[in-house]
Amino acid sequence: MHTALLIVLIIVSIALIVSVLLQSSKSAGLSGAISGGAEQLFGKQKARGMDLVLHRITIVLAVLFFLLTILIVKL
Repeated sequence: MHTALLIVLIIVSIALIVSVLLQSSKSAGLSGAISGGAEQLFGKQKARGMDLVLHRITIVLAVLFFLLTILIVKL
């Protein structure tokens, strides 16, 4: 049981890292400050929708990560 939980924890950890890295940053420094207004004016609906999906996946994976970690410690 312990080994199976560790394998699932490793898979969840890798998926969490990937989902965080796939998200776009909120500001990209000076270039993000300059082009940020244009993106709001013209819209970025597709990217915003994908960011929302990645955000929700990240939350679910983070909760799973913490639950699995606590469960492994208790066993």
